[in-house]
Amino acid sequence: MAERRPFCADHSRENGEPLGATASRIDRWFLIEYRGLWTKDAVAGSGLSDQVKARLREQARAVPNGRVLFVRRPDRRRAETLLVFTVDSREGNERLRRFDLESHEDLRELDLLDEESGTPVENPLFLICTHGKHDPCCARYGRPLYEGLRDEAEEDWVWQTTHIGGDRFAGNLVCLPEGVYYGRADRVDAAGILDEHLGGRVFLDLYRGRSIHPFAVQAAERAVREETGLVGIHDLVLRRADREGETWRVTFVAGGAEHEVDVRAELGDLTFLTCGAPAVRRPRRYVATTRRG
Repeated sequence: MAERRPFCADHSRENGEPLGATASRIDRWFLIEYRGLWTKDAVAGSGLSDQVKARLREQARAVPNGRVLFVRRPDRRRAETLLVFTVDSREGNERLRRFDLESHEDLRELDLLDEESGTPVENPLFLICTHGKHDPCCARYGRPLYEGLRDEAEEDWVWQTTHIGGDRFAGNLVCLPEGVYYGRADRVDAAGILDEHLGGRVFLDLYRGRSIHPFAVQAAERAVREETGLVGIHDLVLRRADREGETWRVTFVAGGAEHEVDVRAELGDLTFLTCGAPAVRRPRRYVATTRRG
């Protein structure tokens, strides 16, 4: 009898694959409350009309690094309205806005790119990937994390979401509007992550990076945080990132001081990128070295 293949998240965790520099690259988020079945390709496989799907694709593609996600909360299964959120994670422009719709068909006429429309949201949103049809690990580890965070935070702050990237790092959580990613988070981590985020800090042990940065910049940011102890979300401001082939020179500024980091790309250890992957592969990883002045 063939040996059962491990879950991708278990395989990654057991192999000690680094969490850093793995956050998906997203600046603008379009979060659509959808209570129907989430298929593997959630939006394409949904019951939304073709016109609504086309409208969502059009608006997400109209901005760099835009992403449409479905979200849901079990307590809203019979709610009279549907909620839609637009989120801007760009540095210095972070904002959340909410729309209350009667039907998904309202999305055909709604301009989600209008930064003055909708209702401003002052509280954070926490998205936990529970998209089991995309990868079993997302449900296996995401649901307990969702329940743990829901019990700690205000209920309307915490949502289940479709695929946000990095199945093998489940449970995955992203904090909005800042686009702060965490991975391998368990129910017991919920209170700590919440406290740090509300205090304006990152929980470095489980930190994957910020979605506003490319992977190489995420690696540099983490290296500076580890060396300096600066864990405030906004402690580091990116000044420049120069690439030459497979190497980068990244400069962050903190309190007037510059921090330069050299980053190189290399292939990591063999792992299953997803539970559905046909074979193990070597994911690209980014190794950062801070420069001494």
